[in-house]
Amino acid sequence: MEYDKLIEDIFSRHPSVQVSGFGPKSYKAGLDAMRGFDAQLGSPWRKYRIIHVAGTNGKGSVSSMLASCLAASGMSVGLYTSPHLLDFRERIKTVGPKGWEMVSKDYVQNFLEARPDEIEHLSFFEITTGLAFKWFADCKVDIAVIEVGLGGRLDSTNIIDSELSVVTSIGLDHCALLGSTREQIASEKGGIFKSGAKALVWGHDAQTDPVFEECARNSGAHLHYADELISEPILNTIDFEAMDLRGEYQRDNVRTALAALSLLGIKAEAEAIEHTARRTGLRGRWETLSEHPKIICDIGHNPAALARNFAQLQSMGTPLTIVYGIMADKALDDIAPLMPADADYILCAPKGNRALPVQELHARLSMLRPELRLQDALSVADAVKMAVSKSQIESIIYIGGSTFVVAEAILVSNCK
Repeated sequence: MEYDKLIEDIFSRHPSVQVSGFGPKSYKAGLDAMRGFDAQLGSPWRKYRIIHVAGTNGKGSVSSMLASCLAASGMSVGLYTSPHLLDFRERIKTVGPKGWEMVSKDYVQNFLEARPDEIEHLSFFEITTGLAFKWFADCKVDIAVIEVGLGGRLDSTNIIDSELSVVTSIGLDHCALLGSTREQIASEKGGIFKSGAKALVWGHDAQTDPVFEECARNSGAHLHYADELISEPILNTIDFEAMDLRGEYQRDNVRTALAALSLLGIKAEAEAIEHTARRTGLRGRWETLSEHPKIICDIGHNPAALARNFAQLQSMGTPLTIVYGIMADKALDDIAPLMPADADYILCAPKGNRALPVQELHARLSMLRPELRLQDALSVADAVKMAVSKSQIESIIYIGGSTFVVAEAILVSNCK
């Protein structure tokens, strides 16, 4: 109860972007406050090797693949990712040959209670970043995989010196903060490149290649492209049908992870890639919640991610029900044209102020795609129940549109 009260207080006084959006208290672009906090902690990240991962889509999957493979090679690995689904401690894990472990509640409580003045003016993400860096040092990890929270150049994680910077695929998301073009967004991501260190980009792209090359020149980083390092025959040594991260979009992420490992001089174990979710606890990436009926959830929420997900669903050729909710700041005008016309939709709004109300979602989709078959639900849980009640033996239920929708669906699944 003491821990729960403390966490509730922290979330109240230091609201997270995940819950509150990009307000002045939850999002603080810039590194000065984080550098000051890091100095008070004794710069714990200097005690282990670091891989830094940015990107619009795929950075959580790539980070987890890397952690799984590094652990399989015998290393103790720190893994810092965001957002979380059910427990914010999911963001901060150690991964070893025998499995994964979240930071303990006792450690979190002691860390916060020992530093009331130091954390008073910090954002939630700055606090959790410092907590992760310190815990990894106290755990004496050999290496840490650090996922960028937002962007790269001004992200709180970018106080570190990494031996390898990785950028996954680039798409349009958080445009109000990062820029309205893929080139502008790539420039923010390339801001994690470090002098004298290796930098890896997921693959060649005519729009973003010149940007990354300029970032590498300006920073003094040594730039590499995953599609040059990993050929199709090498990629095909991975059994994609056996992977527990089953989305077709994972093919590019696997290539990126294999390229990163090759630059580190570490042999990739196919089994470690194929069982990334089991070995690291990663959830919500084309995850199967039920076989009967088949229920798949995925946290992809921007147009680039949803385009691939919807295309994969349509290629499966089975009756489809989509449980869908979205945050109010997402580009529904760009997403709506991608939505399969032959699916039944059950619309919902997850809990929280950022969610687009279901009535507004219905009205906007009706205007943008009047041919879609839309129903409304009072909650995510009700939407899932409605989808199951109308499903056929051979049908698929897909749950997505928002991390929050997926989180609530997983919670419903866990409570069965």
